[in-house]
Amino acid sequence: MKRILVVDDEPKILQLARDYLEHAGFAVVTAYDGKAALASARTERPDLVVLDLGLPELDGLDVTRALRAESAVPIVMLTGRSEESDKLVGLELGADDYVTKPFSPKELVARVRAVLRRTERPATKSEVVTVGDVTLDLPRMKTAVAGRAVDLTPTEFQLLAALAAEPGRVFTRAQLLDTIRGVAFESYERAIDAHVKNIRRKIEPDPGSPRYVETVYGVGYRFAEPDA
Repeated sequence: MKRILVVDDEPKILQLARDYLEHAGFAVVTAYDGKAALASARTERPDLVVLDLGLPELDGLDVTRALRAESAVPIVMLTGRSEESDKLVGLELGADDYVTKPFSPKELVARVRAVLRRTERPATKSEVVTVGDVTLDLPRMKTAVAGRAVDLTPTEFQLLAALAAEPGRVFTRAQLLDTIRGVAFESYERAIDAHVKNIRRKIEPDPGSPRYVETVYGVGYRFAEPDA
């Protein structure tokens, strides 16, 4: 049974999320503030964290930053409608998805399942994708660049795998969202830009002049062909 850590300082939201996630078959642990969230993440070792951004003690962005320094545990943020800049910051810090308050509990469960599927998706076609000096081990979700291991979050890995599976193909942001989520829904396409920025920071020798993940201006992104 997958374990979900839900962090929110509003008891009603915490209980609502807990009820729906437990009904969906998850084990749920909860925390009311940022410090308690980090303590629970370290002791309970959840499979995914649902994290409110507006928390006492440590806010959600600080918690995300601390979690990412320690692990690649998937993170779904809970945000208010007016926190657009925080959504981008959260995604750039390594969060995998977000749900805007007020939210449908069923949507939260769907997002949690979708993010978890990224960590479990069975390999298709080749078990290992190699393009130039970038190697992606799909079953183990491991990445290496020129023999150097690179630690990607599940979302970053799935996004890079989608691009690397078809070098030279240009993907729109909408296509990439659909690819990594497995389902299409009302999308926040700038989230893709935040994930690509993270990937480049981790795999590119010079993120400002990318060798692997190229921008196709006005369209989207592509993985560079080895001979290009």
